[in-house]
Amino acid sequence: MLLKKGSTGDDVKKLQNRLGLTADGVFGSGTEAQVKTWQAQNGLVADGIVGDATWAKLFPPSSAGFNITDAQTKLKGHIPDGVITQIPAITAITNSLRLAHFLAQCAHESSVFTVVYENLNYSADGLKATFPSYFPGQLSESYARNPEKIGARVYADRMGNGNEASGDGYTFRGRGYIQLTGKSNYASFGKSVGEDTVANPDLVATRYPLASAGFFFDTNNIWTVCDGGSTDSVITSVTKKVNGGTNGLADRTKLFNEYYAILS
Repeated sequence: MLLKKGSTGDDVKKLQNRLGLTADGVFGSGTEAQVKTWQAQNGLVADGIVGDATWAKLFPPSSAGFNITDAQTKLKGHIPDGVITQIPAITAITNSLRLAHFLAQCAHESSVFTVVYENLNYSADGLKATFPSYFPGQLSESYARNPEKIGARVYADRMGNGNEASGDGYTFRGRGYIQLTGKSNYASFGKSVGEDTVANPDLVATRYPLASAGFFFDTNNIWTVCDGGSTDSVITSVTKKVNGGTNGLADRTKLFNEYYAILS
């Protein structure tokens, strides 16, 4: 296998589909740039040339018989079109099993792909119940219904954020389908997609809600857990990696079974 700038044909189309590009079958500058980005992200020499090593990593044996375009077609009408168009950019999705697990978790976390910003609009009682260590006594009264102040306090001095006065906690609050949170995570994710998401954090919600969720799966090694199968125990294991517990397990299981049936 050898594809490089100037190559044409069906293999180039397959490559472009895998990278989330328009599949015109012409290996041009845009394809070359995306290949280099992908290679750098996956520990390969970023030369923009698709040889055997790059091709094998793009299309591992587990992807045999799996076509991302077919999967997108099957999902039409079941999840929003805007989500479907983002799927090919998640290059770790190499089979229906991974895709079903991934979509189920994203759908649950985002109220079926409708929420891309963390809701920090808490009442005083809600603050005391949700963040008791941050709002002792009557402190919650002065923060109630003020998302900027709440975010600045609860996420201060962690995940790369500055102190409460910096406002970083609110600036880098949860965004995307699996709530990317914290300045350091925004910086790492931005590097992975070639964007400055520290300077432009809203890009995570507006342009990369699904890609940021894919980044979460990548950095937390969740894909290999997905490969364990379609049983309830595997769904539970994936849920624990995403949620830290089993909140919403019944809904996540229901969503997984629906998506897996559609894709199988």
